[in-house]
Amino acid sequence: METRGGPCAVRQPTQGSDRMIGRAGRAATNRLKSFFDDFTAGFTTEELRQLLGRDARQAYRVITREQDLSATPTNWLRRTVFQVKVVFLGLAHKLTPARRVLFGVAILAALLGMLRFNVEVDSRHVTVDFSPFWFLLSVTILVFLLALELVDRVLVRDELEVARELQRDLLPSTVPEIAGYELAHSYRTANEIGGDYYDVATLPDGRAALVVGDASGHGMAAGLLMAIANAALKLAVEVDPDPERVATLLNRVLFRTGDTRAFMTLFYGVLEPVSGTLRYVCAGHPFPLLRRSTGEVLELGTGSLPLGVRESLEVAAHEVAVLPGDLLVLYSDGMPEAVNAAGDAFGYDAMRALLADPGSVGRVHDRLLAALDAHTAGEPLKDDVTLVVVARM
Repeated sequence: METRGGPCAVRQPTQGSDRMIGRAGRAATNRLKSFFDDFTAGFTTEELRQLLGRDARQAYRVITREQDLSATPTNWLRRTVFQVKVVFLGLAHKLTPARRVLFGVAILAALLGMLRFNVEVDSRHVTVDFSPFWFLLSVTILVFLLALELVDRVLVRDELEVARELQRDLLPSTVPEIAGYELAHSYRTANEIGGDYYDVATLPDGRAALVVGDASGHGMAAGLLMAIANAALKLAVEVDPDPERVATLLNRVLFRTGDTRAFMTLFYGVLEPVSGTLRYVCAGHPFPLLRRSTGEVLELGTGSLPLGVRESLEVAAHEVAVLPGDLLVLYSDGMPEAVNAAGDAFGYDAMRALLADPGSVGRVHDRLLAALDAHTAGEPLKDDVTLVVVARM
């Protein structure tokens, strides 16, 4: 029986309302899908594997590096309790005092959330459960602390980006053309700020200056030292581009700049394009490789201390002829010392072997970098990598 009118009338849904509900449901589903896609953008299972493996181990090392781990128990239960304790202390001591107190309150609230209180009233047991409140308080404080730390990180990252742009301006985006020669170059940093330095500059008399250096340390300290070396090096080249004089002046500047930890390895050479004569100094830097057109590979350099270690440092200059068909490879130690997940270094022998096959300067440059990438297989660089390849046509 169909009921019409009156307060108890039942209104049957119409096709129009069904369509409206369907459209609203699809719109809500699309919004939810869009939010999920945005939230998980860039996510990969490989990144998750690294997060739970390599990144977690690195985080543990950084957090606990100021803690005494020599007393780690051998029993698994005691070892677990000990590791939890050192992680808690390591996290707490890396926070400001006010944030440290909030962090302790959050942990205490989480512990209280695990407890229940039984109260006896008129011979009846009443259970008082405050766990939702304490857990909510703990999560709120931890999210608040996370937000504060993220803000600090963003501000530091912005400052590092400015410093990185300034450092990028110190490095050549393009290199000058040298008649009769081809060049290829690249630069990779292990951190936001790198300590490697390289340059190719033409001198007023037509010669070319080739420079590759590596400042000690990593990050901001190495970047600042590299900037100082860049200014001193350009001034030295303008005064007298002779390799021995340039190395002597730069050594004096670096020695007076900081302590014994502020030093720099350097290869600096002056190339006479017509004759191919290269006069150079190599101060503590990995020896460049000169591949002859016959396939023979020579190392340029002799043993020497880096610049800045001693106030007076004798650096001897050497000469070699770069003949037609020869290829010169300049690099920093970040390349042969790059390691894979097993801890094996790329190695100097691998670089020499890759120079055995002939090819254009671009092919040789790309071949070296491709082999490096294949060796590291996604492992982060431990040191900056600089590569400059010069070929005489």
